[in-house]
Amino acid sequence: MSDAISNKHLDWLEAESIYIIREVIAESKNPALLFSGGKDSVVLLALACKAFTYGERALQLPFKLLHVDTGHNYQEVIDFRDQTVARLGVELVVGHVEDSIAKGTVVLRSELDSRNAAQAVTLLEAIEEHEFDALMGGARRDEEKARAKERIFSFRDEFGQWDPKAQRPELWSLYNTRLFKGENMRVFPISNWTEMDIWQYIEREGLALPPIYFAHEREVVEKNGLLVPVTRLTPKKDGDVSEIRSVRFRTVGDISCTCPVASTAANPVDIIAETAQTTISERSATRMDDQVSESAMEERKKAGYF
Repeated sequence: MSDAISNKHLDWLEAESIYIIREVIAESKNPALLFSGGKDSVVLLALACKAFTYGERALQLPFKLLHVDTGHNYQEVIDFRDQTVARLGVELVVGHVEDSIAKGTVVLRSELDSRNAAQAVTLLEAIEEHEFDALMGGARRDEEKARAKERIFSFRDEFGQWDPKAQRPELWSLYNTRLFKGENMRVFPISNWTEMDIWQYIEREGLALPPIYFAHEREVVEKNGLLVPVTRLTPKKDGDVSEIRSVRFRTVGDISCTCPVASTAANPVDIIAETAQTTISERSATRMDDQVSESAMEERKKAGYF
C-alpha cells in the first residue's frame, strides 16, 4: 500500500472515530474513556484529544478516564498510564479488583488465579459508584469473534449483561443512543480498525507507548505454542525449561494470561513489517484466557466484561 493510499485510509478511520467520540459526548450525561496504557487505548485517547482540539488549542476533555486495575498488571504499563494522565491533566478513576476481593464480590481460588474475568465485577461497581452512562473503549472487531459481532454502540442491561441477539441496527452510521432505565452504553470508536491500522497510526502520529510493546529480552517458558513469561504470578513449574528470548507484546493485559511473541522489532516501522506477515490475531497468539474455549470471550462479555 502506497503512503498516499495508507494515509487516506487512516484519515478515513480517524474521521469516523472522531465522529463517534463526539456523538458519545453529545448523547450521554456522564461518559468515561477506558484507559489502561495499552496501545489501543493510547490511540483512542489520541483520537479523543483530536476530537476536542480547536485550531491549535486543545480543549479540556469532557470526560474522565477509567481504568480497572487487576493488581496483576505489568508495571511498565501502569507507569506509562500515570505519566500520560499527568501530562494531559485529565482525571483518572481507578477501580481496583483488590477492593472487590476485599468486599467479597470477587472470590478467587488463589493469589495466582487470573483476575482478567474478575474485571467485569469491578467495572460494574465503578459504573454504579460514579454513575457513568457511557464508556468508550479500544476494542476492535479483528481481535476476536465475539468482538466482531458487537455493534459500535453496544448496550448492557440493568445487570450489566450483553445480549448478542438483541443488538440495535447501525445503518448509514446512524446510531440509536437511547438509554432505558438501568441500561449502560459501551462504545467502540476504533471498532473498524485493524492491528495494522493501529500500528500505522502510531507510527504516523508519533505516539508514545510502554516499552514492553517493543523488542526486549525476557525470561520465558514455551508452553502450548505460547511464550509464558517467568514472573511471580507465572513461576516456573517442575520440568519447565526457561530461556532468555527477544520478545515484544502485541497486546497487554493481566500478567497471568498475557504472553509476548518472539520478535526483534524495536520500533513501529519494524512492527508494521512483522504485522504484514502475521496470520494469527493478537489475542489468539498471546492470550491464555481466550484459549479456554472458542466462546470464552463471548461468555465473559455476556457477564459484563468490556
